[in-house]
Amino acid sequence: MVERVTLSLFEPTQAHKAITHAWTHAKAWLMAGHRLTLEIRPEKRSDAQNRRLWSMLTDISEQVDWYGNKLSPAEWKDVFTAAIRRTKVVPGLDGGFVVCGQSTSQMTKKEMSDLQQLMEAFGAEHGVAFRAYGEEPGR
Repeated sequence: MVERVTLSLFEPTQAHKAITHAWTHAKAWLMAGHRLTLEIRPEKRSDAQNRRLWSMLTDISEQVDWYGNKLSPAEWKDVFTAAIRRTKVVPGLDGGFVVCGQSTSQMTKKEMSDLQQLMEAFGAEHGVAFRAYGEEPGR
């Protein structure tokens, strides 16, 4: 038996056929005594969005001085994600602060698009010259 079935649903007729097909797999597993989990959620960010994200973060990291600090691309990701998600900051165990909920790996395509639009606006305000998508660092 296949361990996992993943479906992409993009329009009602196609989705109905896909779910009906998935039922044949689910029924066999259930009849064999397995317990299953069904998850329906918006599609996650694409690999292309992720590559563009890190390209933009690198450009910002190389070109923007943030209150006297040069931040790494990962630190900039935390800054932008906190802004878009309105996350909370809590005291750390050994001092300092921790920003909660910073993962972008579970973002939907829309959330990733919103994040990149925020970065583009920030870049325009701070004179960031974003490299052409896919261009290597160092231009």
